[in-house]
Amino acid sequence: MTDKNLFSVLKERGLLYQCTDEEALKKRIESGEPITLYEGTDPTADSLHIGHCVPYCILRRFQQAGHKVVLLMGGATACIGDPSGKQEMRKMMTKEDIQNNIEKIKDTLKVFLKFDGENPAIIVNNADWFNNYSYIDFMREIGVHFNVNKMLSNDIYSKRIEEGGLTFFEMGYMLMQAYDFVHLNREYGCTLQYGGQDQWGNIVAGVELQRKLNFANGTDINLIGATNPLLLTPDGKKMGKTERGAIWIDRDKISAYDFYQGVYQTPDACVKMMFALFTDVPMPEVEKLIAEDIVKAKKVLSFEVTKFVRGEEDAVLAQKMSENLFTDGGDDAPVVEVEKAEFPMNICDLVFKCNLAPSKSEARRLIQGGAITFKGERVARFDMQVSVEDVADGALLKKGKKSFVKVQAI
Repeated sequence: MTDKNLFSVLKERGLLYQCTDEEALKKRIESGEPITLYEGTDPTADSLHIGHCVPYCILRRFQQAGHKVVLLMGGATACIGDPSGKQEMRKMMTKEDIQNNIEKIKDTLKVFLKFDGENPAIIVNNADWFNNYSYIDFMREIGVHFNVNKMLSNDIYSKRIEEGGLTFFEMGYMLMQAYDFVHLNREYGCTLQYGGQDQWGNIVAGVELQRKLNFANGTDINLIGATNPLLLTPDGKKMGKTERGAIWIDRDKISAYDFYQGVYQTPDACVKMMFALFTDVPMPEVEKLIAEDIVKAKKVLSFEVTKFVRGEEDAVLAQKMSENLFTDGGDDAPVVEVEKAEFPMNICDLVFKCNLAPSKSEARRLIQGGAITFKGERVARFDMQVSVEDVADGALLKKGKKSFVKVQAI
């Protein structure tokens, strides 16, 4: 038996945005019988940032509730590229790059899902069934059920036509994703597909394709499509990157401190959704915390998300380092090691070398604005020279209140 309360949890936490048949989904979940569901990802990069992981947070809840999770890696669909939200055709990737990305992403997914023990999630690749499906057979069996006029009226394609043109190559994407749902139902018994709200058109296409196949083949298979809301900034852009860069899930791509600070920079309007997705903090408690003190709420969020993704040790370390922002000790500051031979060094060069400014001219602007401090003193001169003695025992270099490093001569 599964957890019958999952549907109410999804609704309370705002994790169900659209559904082709919400009442049917509610009944299936509350029946206590396990559902097999899937989410598809095109491996267009070798790592995932936090914005990519919204569906995985939801799949995690399904798995914990006792349902069977299938993760689809789009080894075939990535060869085309999803036109959703794009003004021009995506750059074509090599099959080798796609396979390399799949292997690297698999390890990251272990943060969210169990792949061993009881009720493990499984990973499949749609290249395994498309590589042996001839174009003629696919068009005769699947393409015949798609109306071009209806496809072009879908937001996925209509916006591309208005903004940058549309290739026939890209139109095949919807057919392939729709067939994925049908194939996964046949092979694994998948009856539910979950995905981001921008995938609504593709998800609905899979549900409708099965209805047409039911009519043609005399079957009675009912598929359900559902979407989660996207993490969007107030200006409508997908969240996942901040002024510090992408909030990567891969530990090798980002330090614990930068991860923590990236979450802390979450726009106020997104804090509630981040709590809903990445933590198990009860929503009434979340709403009370946000209403009373948004800064405290962000600190709690940063700690909880860092603990979930990277572990409690990293969360505690990042929290201590962040608290150090308001002291001059800097005991937990990230260390930047500089060869002794490079000293004396101009302060602008040092700020640039420590990645506190993207250029030396920007370092000058920061100094002019009073944003740079060195060893607790505000830097006032562009021509200030830093000696090897200044950093022999480590010296704290700060940009404003949110960025700091300890410079160490080696």
